[in-house]
Formats: sequence, structure tokens, C-alpha cells
Amino acid sequence: MSIIIRKDQWINLAIIASTLWFIWFASSHFDEYTVRILNNIAIFTILAVSYNLINGVTGQFSLEPNGFVAIGAYVTALLLLDGDAKSYQFDIEDPYPWVLALHANFIWALFFAGLFSALLALTLSFPVFRVRGDYLAIVTLGFGFIIRILAINNPEITNGSLGLNDIPEFSNLYWTGGIALLAVWGILNIVNSKFGRAMKAVRDDEDAAIAMGVNTFKIKTFAFCTSAFLEGVGGGLLAALLTSISPDLFTFFFTFQLLIIIVLGGLGSTTGAVIGTVLVIGGAEWMRFLDEPMNFGFFETPALPGMRMVVFSVILIFVMLFAREGIMGKRELKDLFKKAKK
Repeated sequence: MSIIIRKDQWINLAIIASTLWFIWFASSHFDEYTVRILNNIAIFTILAVSYNLINGVTGQFSLEPNGFVAIGAYVTALLLLDGDAKSYQFDIEDPYPWVLALHANFIWALFFAGLFSALLALTLSFPVFRVRGDYLAIVTLGFGFIIRILAINNPEITNGSLGLNDIPEFSNLYWTGGIALLAVWGILNIVNSKFGRAMKAVRDDEDAAIAMGVNTFKIKTFAFCTSAFLEGVGGGLLAALLTSISPDLFTFFFTFQLLIIIVLGGLGSTTGAVIGTVLVIGGAEWMRFLDEPMNFGFFETPALPGMRMVVFSVILIFVMLFAREGIMGKRELKDLFKKAKK
């Protein structure tokens, strides 16, 4: 029995192989600063494609990512830190005995970070999806604020505003890049499945989807929980990369940054979310030279801290003016290959 591999499958295999080779090459040959940037890009890729699933593919204007990322980060940190490290850090209040007893290896820590976020998303879906549109945005925005306030006001669990430090640094490019690759592959498979088609139907016209017999609550809950699981995992990877977390890390600006990424790349496009991540996270770092003094030969500019963000914002404005649906719109990489073939 022969196995026939289609052309698009060969393309997918080539992309996966190229990505794995790049992860190995970057880990072995790039300097520590560049690898750090690539780790950030990989983590934000996980967060962007998962956020795009609920916001872009399913069309639910949700503003909750900072809350689920915070949960994943704190769960991972508490599981990775041993009892002695927790006792040493908790200065505001003594930790609960069960907090001291929590401990797991990195794989299980990430799994529980995602699982806890997904279970909370499942619980929230019942009140959250009773509303639509702007009201949904307000409800989920409030959830992000609540999680941050709980982190500050429960020092027996989170060490309050001081946060958690000395978290073991497990996140390397093999972990972040590998999980990012799995996340993109998983999201693309969901989008191309019957669940993905139902999500797009909900996005395009929810009332029509209901009339056609689609269980919209089930579809939205599935997208919400899947997104929350990956956001929790991404938060865990972020905690194990930064080795220090606090409530100030998970403000609304975190969600706003992800919103910029998926809108720039194209709402509903997983490929666009990846491209947007590279441009926003990588571009902001690679343009740091604009903040420093520059010599043009005939004159020299002084240091202008923040200039890179000004230039970056102008670039974003022009992109959105001339590509109002984002760089990719709702298209994926395979759609570009089909267009080129025609």
C-alpha cells in the first residue's frame, strides 16, 4: 500500500523541518541577546495564535488574555519553586501550607497552568457568553482586572505586589519554539476542521448560524477554553523565561499588545498572527538603535529615548491605512500558494 503525499503536505513538512532546523541553529550559533528575543517571539506567537482563535476566527471581542496569562505564570511559578524558596520570598504574609507543598517538574507545571486556565474559562463561559459585542469586551476586560487585583490582595498565595522571584529558568528556544510550532499546527488543524467552520459561521453571522442549527454556545466555549489553555501555557513559559513575575506585568497593556499583533497580521489568519508577532515583538527590539546617538557623517543626533516607538507607531499607522484587513486579511499561507499556482 503506497502513501501519497499531496503538494500542500510537502509544503507543511518543509516548513516544519525548516523551523526545527532554525531552532537548532539559533540555539547553537546565536548570541544570548538574540536568543532571548527569539524566545519572546516564540512565546508571543503562542499567545497571539490562541488569542486570534477566539477574537479573529470566532469573532468574539474578548479582552481577557492578560488574566489567563497571569494565571498560567503564577501556577507555573508556584509549582517550580520548592518550599524553601517560597518561605524565603514571602515577606508580606506567610504562605499557606498547601502553597508550600505545591511542586512539579516543568512539563507538569505547564500542563497544569494550561488546565487551570481552561477550567476557569469553562466556568466563565456561562456568564460571559450571555452577552455579545462591546458588552462581551467589557465583561472580559473586567476579568483581567479582577485577576490582577486578586494577585495583589492574596499575598499568602502570590506574595502580593512583590511577586515571585528566583523562578527556575527552564524556557529555552527548544521549549518555546517547539511549543509554538505545536500551537500553530494545532490551531490550524482546528480552524480547518468542522469546529473551525462553525467558528467562522459564528463570526460572520451568529443569528444565521443558530438558524442553521449550530450550537453557538458550545462553539464559543470550545474556542474560549482552547485559547485559555494555550494562554496559560504561554504564561508559564514566560514565567520560566523571565524568572520573576509580579501583578504589574499583567496589566491591560499586555492584552493591548496582543490585540495590535492580531489586527496587524489580520484577524482570523493564524499565519497573520505569526507575522504580526515577528513584526511587533521583533521589530520593537531590532529598532533600538533609533534610541541611541546616530552619526550620519555630516551631523550627529543625540540619544532620543522612545524614538523607536514613535517610528514603530508611524509604521503601524501606514500599514493599517493601506491594509485595512491586516497584512494577511483572513488568508493563510496555503492560500498564497494556491494564488501563485493560478
